[in-house]
Amino acid sequence: MSTLRHLTADLAAALAAIYPTQEAESMAGLVLEHLLDLTPLQRRVQAQEPVPENVQAQLPALQERLLRHEPLQYVLGEAWFLDLVLEVTPATLIPRPETEELVQLIVQEQQGQETELSVLDIGTGSGCIPVALCRALQPTQVTAVDISVEALAVARRNAERYGCEIDFQQLDILLETPQLGPSHTLDILVSNPPYVLEKERALMRPNVLAFEPATALFVPDHDPLLFYRRIAHLGSTLLRPGGALYFEVNEQYAAQTVALLTALEYEAVEARPDIFGKARMVRATWPR
Repeated sequence: MSTLRHLTADLAAALAAIYPTQEAESMAGLVLEHLLDLTPLQRRVQAQEPVPENVQAQLPALQERLLRHEPLQYVLGEAWFLDLVLEVTPATLIPRPETEELVQLIVQEQQGQETELSVLDIGTGSGCIPVALCRALQPTQVTAVDISVEALAVARRNAERYGCEIDFQQLDILLETPQLGPSHTLDILVSNPPYVLEKERALMRPNVLAFEPATALFVPDHDPLLFYRRIAHLGSTLLRPGGALYFEVNEQYAAQTVALLTALEYEAVEARPDIFGKARMVRATWPR
């Protein structure tokens, strides 16, 4: 019976055919940790332990999927987001570090507010944003919308997993308005909408292009602010005076997004850098 160390090394060697060595080794470790329900430390401590045959039998199929460039998160059926382990499927985008930073910005600005908070997340996908905000801020009302029925099913399961009460609504945000109640009562509007230009497809890795949902990624080259414009207009009727709007953005269009919000009379509009210094977030406040 093969040991954990040998199986991890064998899988890493196979994956190194299409991935950099360090990434292949990390992926192999994550696969074995997932299959054996181990932490990284436990995997290292138990490196010389034999791996049960029923676990070994699962590896060839997983290896084949990874060698077809299928993202590791889809192969395992889960992704880490901050302190959450979330279900993901090809119906949902894989949560990114930039979105973690967006959530951290919102929590930093909104934590400790004396008033009860209401939150709307547009284009929720896996539900990573509203679930994380639910746990961090404990808002009284959370609404999340998406055009995809399949994505919303995943998001509901993630919310249930963490005991979050979220009103999920299926709609096309370009054509429909979320059902929230009275106008100008929303505290937080957040969105990570599609922002990758069609012409940028050639720059993307095969595991993104072939597997992640295109409707959640791409916008027409001639209208990169399509979703931002619509959501900003919605915010002007939904947000209470002093309510906050938060966007994840394409760094190429951060300045244009700021200009759009400023023209719509939002206040305190600013682009925020991610940990790499790229303008990947924009925040604004509706006038009091």
